[in-house]
Amino acid sequence: MIILLPPSETKATRARGSALRPETLSSPALAASRATVASALAEVSGQPDAAAVLGVSPLLLEEIARNTHLLTAPTLPARELYTGVLYDALDLASLDPAPARRATRRLVVVSALYGAVRMTDRLAPYRLSMSVNLPGVGPLAGFWRPELEPVLAELAGRGLVVDCRSSTYAAAWVPQGELTRRWVTVRVPGATHTAKHTRGLVARALCQDASDPRRPQALPEILGDRFSVELLEPERAGRPWALEVRSR
Repeated sequence: MIILLPPSETKATRARGSALRPETLSSPALAASRATVASALAEVSGQPDAAAVLGVSPLLLEEIARNTHLLTAPTLPARELYTGVLYDALDLASLDPAPARRATRRLVVVSALYGAVRMTDRLAPYRLSMSVNLPGVGPLAGFWRPELEPVLAELAGRGLVVDCRSSTYAAAWVPQGELTRRWVTVRVPGATHTAKHTRGLVARALCQDASDPRRPQALPEILGDRFSVELLEPERAGRPWALEVRSR
């Protein structure tokens, strides 16, 4: 099973530490694509219109400037880099050793800069959304889609794909073929803040559970003690199962 997460907009930073070593990142098949995006992002971020191109507030000059130092900035493990509502609810630091190991195996963050990363990957802080049309690269969701297809399909193996991504990041990879029968999107009715929080709790609960489900029908059994859960069949072939989740 893999659990797909979106990144957070804001990132933690560190004053000192080792610089990015691209060759150490997981999914090395993405190395060339990561380098292409990083180079284009650094160039754009040094331009006067960077905020407009990146779709962020011009007040975020410090965050934009970080994009020009991706190869020299102190790095953090992804489990510490990504912050905010979803990651606060996930609370990886408080997991016991066995669930923490499962989190390392199961959690995959889909990133506009790095493509796909694991919790132990050491990453440089950056500011880039999957919705950006990056000069020299193009729309990032379209750029990453063919690159992520073989990588994420291999990571999923014979297990489930539990999709906690936002729609912006879901556009970067759509499971294909037989894998669609094991693809489950997590839906949370209500406000965005609530949805993020609940998805973080769902991801945490799935890391705490020792089973390795192969069928979507197993998820309500795993999560039913903690949430109100309804599993909905795909609307048509090639579409995901939907797991509607509400906190109790």
